[in-house]
Amino acid sequence: MNLGVLVSGRGSNLQAIIDAIERGKLKSKISLVISDKEGVQAIDRCIRHHIPYKVIKRKDFQSKEAFELAMVEALKEAGVELVVLAGFMRVLSATFLSAFPMKVINIHPSLIPAFQGLNAQKQALDYGSKITGCTVHFVTQELDNGPVIVQACVPVLPEDTEESLSQRILFHEHRILP
Repeated sequence: MNLGVLVSGRGSNLQAIIDAIERGKLKSKISLVISDKEGVQAIDRCIRHHIPYKVIKRKDFQSKEAFELAMVEALKEAGVELVVLAGFMRVLSATFLSAFPMKVINIHPSLIPAFQGLNAQKQALDYGSKITGCTVHFVTQELDNGPVIVQACVPVLPEDTEESLSQRILFHEHRILP
């Protein structure tokens, strides 16, 4: 299966996908990575592993729709069959999602439907949760609420900080995403 991966930062989940492909655990090919930012670590990972990438920045387009259509065009040209949001920090609209119906997946650092949106780890700590985790789910127009594919539970420890909890959740993200 030809994957397209959308990123905005360091690309640790992208690296987990690359590693799974290289180990033979995931029978797929990354056909294109799109970053919405220049100079991020995810691009360095693409260069190191000879993966095609493009930088498509929102500010280069007059509208969100034009930005999303540019991404769709690039992904379609690359033959992408499944789009993976791996730390992509933008909410996609129906314009994008209709081009890949039920073919866009996301990794979110909570057991959705709990703690949707940004700062899910902080939300879990503030709420006093004893368990949180991460979820791979299909992306729908409803933020962080599409059908669940797989989840992993992570205990919240009394001494946890946002950083320590985030690190333990990230370990499980890398395990369940690919």
